[in-house]
Formats: sequence, structure tokens, C-alpha cells
Amino acid sequence: QVQPAESGGGVVQAGDSLTLSCSVSGGTFVGDDMVAWYRQAPGKEREVIGTITWDAGSRHYADSMRGRFTIYRNYHENRAWLHMNGLKPGGTTIYYCRVRRDSVVYWGQGTQVTVTS
Repeated sequence: QVQPAESGGGVVQAGDSLTLSCSVSGGTFVGDDMVAWYRQAPGKEREVIGTITWDAGSRHYADSMRGRFTIYRNYHENRAWLHMNGLKPGGTTIYYCRVRRDSVVYWGQGTQVTVTS
């Protein structure tokens, strides 16, 4: 069982930057894992921000997310990160980490980010 665990959410001001992290609770990332970051804004559907492969560190971003988000991973810390720039006000958005391993998808509980104006 893979249990992604997000952390780093909180309340920030518009224009701030924030970095979220994802780890595997009680375990580690392994070679072929695909880590994805999603977000869900109030009243909207969950949408993908981008992905990173654990071993190769190959990254892909949704077209609408390019430029303000950076996904990376740290092998030694065994964490994947989502760095966000220029956060915009809009209530509380939940950011999720998703891990795909051996064709099975596992979701974290999400971490909330509130951006105030």
C-alpha cells in the first residue's frame, strides 16, 4: 500500500511563493513511480498541474500550468516537491499528490493553501 502524504500548505498572501512536499507515508518512492500534483479550487474540478518520474526526474506540465509551477524531486530526502510562484487570491485550494505505481494510482489526502488578497 502506497500512501502519499502532502505537507506545506497554509495561508499566504497574493503574489507569494510556496513549496509543497509529497512523501510516501511509512515507505519510500521507488524507481518507476510517477508522481503527479493536482489542485482543486473551490467549486471546480480537480486538475493536473504536472508530473515527474521518480527515477529519471522527467517532468511534464499541463499547458495552463506552465510558468508558475515547478515540480522536482529529491532522491536523498525521498520527497517530491511542488514550488508555486505568484499565487493568486481565490479562497482555499487543495493540492494533492498522486503516485502511480505498477499501474495502480494512490492519492494523498491533500494539503490546503489559502491565498489572501
